[in-house]
Amino acid sequence: MTERTDILIVGGGLVGASLALALDAAGRAATLLEAQPVRVPAIASGAAGDDNDRNLVLARASVNALRALAVWPLLDAAAGTIRRVEVSRAGEFGRVRLAAADAGVDTLGRVVPGRVLGAALEQRLAACRQVRRVDSARLVALSTTEAGWRARIATAAGERDIDARLVVGADGSDSLVRAQVGIAAQEHDYAQGLFVCTVACERDIPDCAFERFSDEGPVALLPLPNGRRGLVLTVAAERHDAVATMDDAAFVALAQQRFGWKLGKLSRPGRRFPHRIRRVLADAITAPRAVLVGNAAQTLHPIGAQGFNLGLRDALTLAELIADVDDPGASTLLGEYAVRRAPDRDGVLAFSHGLSALACLAQPSLAPLRSLAMLALDRVPPLRHAVARRGMGFRGAPPAATLDRGP
Repeated sequence: MTERTDILIVGGGLVGASLALALDAAGRAATLLEAQPVRVPAIASGAAGDDNDRNLVLARASVNALRALAVWPLLDAAAGTIRRVEVSRAGEFGRVRLAAADAGVDTLGRVVPGRVLGAALEQRLAACRQVRRVDSARLVALSTTEAGWRARIATAAGERDIDARLVVGADGSDSLVRAQVGIAAQEHDYAQGLFVCTVACERDIPDCAFERFSDEGPVALLPLPNGRRGLVLTVAAERHDAVATMDDAAFVALAQQRFGWKLGKLSRPGRRFPHRIRRVLADAITAPRAVLVGNAAQTLHPIGAQGFNLGLRDALTLAELIADVDDPGASTLLGEYAVRRAPDRDGVLAFSHGLSALACLAQPSLAPLRSLAMLALDRVPPLRHAVARRGMGFRGAPPAATLDRGP
């Protein structure tokens, strides 16, 4: 017998889980299809993650959203605080400094361990009343029906079908939903690899995040609450395998050479998480009775740490639009979703792609121009404020859940 649901979310990662929570909070029933078994890990009081975790930068808008979803109280103790950001380029004199105080807020964003965020979302999902979870399952195929889509899913007990009036693809960069509903995607290989870990720093500059560009790519050091920092190190693709096999001493030496001595000596790296960097951009974010969110819609260069933040705003905008409508897959509604998301999506895509090309381009003739541009931005308050506001996730028509609520 075929099961039925109004909304089928394919993908139980951070963005898919956030969408499910937002729909549940609005009293809207949905089905969440997850590849992994459901586990509800405990979060110790005052937990600060560990030295072997990845860290995510949450823009201010994302912190507001997670607070609205009742997730933030589970994360606050584990989160580092960003009140200032300093951006520079190796060998050049310009730099940009952004401060929360200049933007009239207390923080620009926070830094959270990935596993703590995942555990917090799991705890909140376990308390949902409107979300039905189908775990340890994968999507096999989608086919059209008179009312929407029929999803064939595979579980340990065999295959079965679920009919939905709206299918949401939250299934990552290689989205099967995207392919099955007929949306093409364009890929760009940045010829770079990425390593994420934590390190200790000899010197501390509290609540300040640093991003430093070079010909080989950016390197960032992010504040954490446990006296350590999150390190994000980009390397040229041809060096990726060699860096992956380095011992700790050689890896830290490379990070030190790339970042410099602003925070003194770096030491004691935690487990390294490697990634290949590519951009995957869907040609459209909607199809008849289907919509894409997060990495299924756009996978970005990690420069500026915009990926999850943009995906979360995808999810919250969609939840806002379909919260109390009769037909969540209506073409007019999905058209409105695409229009609402366009300024934010286009702006972030242009920023991340353009910045990765300009800031990391090995062209000596560009050095004076880059430095002058950074100096101009640093010394013109209205420009700094505009950049800070966009970096905090307030662009276009942000979903209501992301907005500041006052004191």
